Amino acid sequence: MKYSVCIDAVFQGMDSLEALEKVKAAGFEAFEFWMWPGRDLTALKNKADSLGLTCVAFVGKAAALTDPKECDPWVEGIREAAAAAKQMGVSCLIATTGDDTGAVRSFQHRAVVEALKAVVPVLEETKLTLVLEPLNGRVDHVGTYLESSDEGFEILDKVGSENVKLLFDIYHQQITEGDIIRRMKARIKDIGHIHSAGSPGRHELDTGELNYRKIFEVLDEAGYKGHSGIEYFPAADALAGLKRVYDYLHK
Repeated sequence: MKYSVCIDAVFQGMDSLEALEKVKAAGFEAFEFWMWPGRDLTALKNKADSLGLTCVAFVGKAAALTDPKECDPWVEGIREAAAAAKQMGVSCLIATTGDDTGAVRSFQHRAVVEALKAVVPVLEETKLTLVLEPLNGRVDHVGTYLESSDEGFEILDKVGSENVKLLFDIYHQQITEGDIIRRMKARIKDIGHIHSAGSPGRHELDTGELNYRKIFEVLDEAGYKGHSGIEYFPAADALAGLKRVYDYLHK
């Protein structure tokens, strides 16, 4: 399993360049972040290169894909994000559906499918993969539309593109539906990225009820080739906790 550290979660509020130094100090070789606008990508790329770190993913463009009126601006936003991805050497952009608008659910479902279909030409042109992330609506994202990985995979099936896959956030899906290993193994070829955090609590991976070492061992055996993004909020000292997570994952 390859790991990346989400610097905006693990080192929340810290200068990004300093966060990269801590990712390196903890022993990891890759990182990711959330939003790219307003970030000094040149400085970030130069710092990453100097440390031998690779950026693997960031959020393409926040939008309510459940609202058809947002489709065209969102597609244009992904085109802009593609240029940022090229600058950072990133091949994976993250997307979420946004909140439930209150419209009939089947209408919103179709709107998400159509938005993803509309962005496929941009993804093919720029050789990018977009990963759609379901979130949990019970604890962290009340009101979100897409919670279920099952519905996420249904959406992918309707889009029908190798450039659109699922981001399976193990923390979110443990809260929403559980049965993590079976669900992931069943659709492993359609998972383009993973996120992880201890559950409950969303802290270090060695806390809570999930046996991440076992989960990642099974996913390795099932043929998963992507990264697992470590995206938790530290319970205490961030660097000490991340070093502990590194040791936990590499035993």
